[in-house]
Formats: sequence, C-alpha cells, structure tokens
Amino acid sequence: MSDISGFEKEVAQLIVETLNLEDVDAEQIDPQAPLFREGLGLDSIDALELALAISKKYGFKLQSDDKNNIDIFQSLRTLSRHVEQNRVY
Repeated sequence: MSDISGFEKEVAQLIVETLNLEDVDAEQIDPQAPLFREGLGLDSIDALELALAISKKYGFKLQSDDKNNIDIFQSLRTLSRHVEQNRVY
C-alpha cells in the first residue's frame, strides 16, 4: 500500500462518512486502489453522493458530464488531487 498524505486522509474520511462505510477505516484506504469495482466497490449512486459532499465541503462542483470523471474518480489519490487543486475553501 502506498503512503497516504494528510489531504488524502481528509478526503478518505469524507468518503467513509458520506457513504457510511462502516467496515472501512479511512487510513487503511490505499490511495492508488480503484474506488469502483474491485477497489472500494463504489457505484454511480455513491459517486453522486460523494460529488455532493465534496461540493458542500470544498465549494466547487464536480459536473456529471465532465469527460474527465473517469480519471478524477479513478482512485483516492486522483480524486484528492483534483479536489485540492479546485477547492474554494
């Protein structure tokens, strides 16, 4: 497992809390593992809930029609990097 940065831990905690992942510890999420299918096993509804939580917490919207969503939501690391670069607060 790769080292997890402080901001990645913050986003991992947001994922765990938003999606009520009771059996998942935020600090144990591999930042390079896929968020969907074989990774955390998230689905499209989870992505929508997560996008809403990110919007509320960080002040910018993840657009459902963004052609880069597959890359953005690929892993905790890619999602954290995108949020960190685009957050308003």
